[in-house]
Amino acid sequence: MIRFDDLVLQRGTKVLFDHATATLNPGERVGLVGVNGSGKSTLFSMLRGELHADGGEVAFPPTWQVAHVAQETPAVDRSALDYTLDGDTRLRDIERRLAAAEAAHDGHA
Repeated sequence: MIRFDDLVLQRGTKVLFDHATATLNPGERVGLVGVNGSGKSTLFSMLRGELHADGGEVAFPPTWQVAHVAQETPAVDRSALDYTLDGDTRLRDIERRLAAAEAAHDGHA
């Protein structure tokens, strides 16, 4: 389980968490929504151990690993969709083979 207990965090003069408490149990699915600057990314930075709360506790089992994908993509000339799909090498290989078959008019990929 992931637990936020009496969490306090302030960035500059802005209070992001003021004695917040929540528990997320295994198997639960949650969505984290809020306006820009409300603390969504900051919360994940705390889970990754990159930031520490000003008060309270963030805890989860020590055997758990936190994986993440950066919000920003590198400065490239591709769309965000193409950048993401390029990570699926099998899909891109099938697309290349299909394009070659279509160009050769052989109908087989």
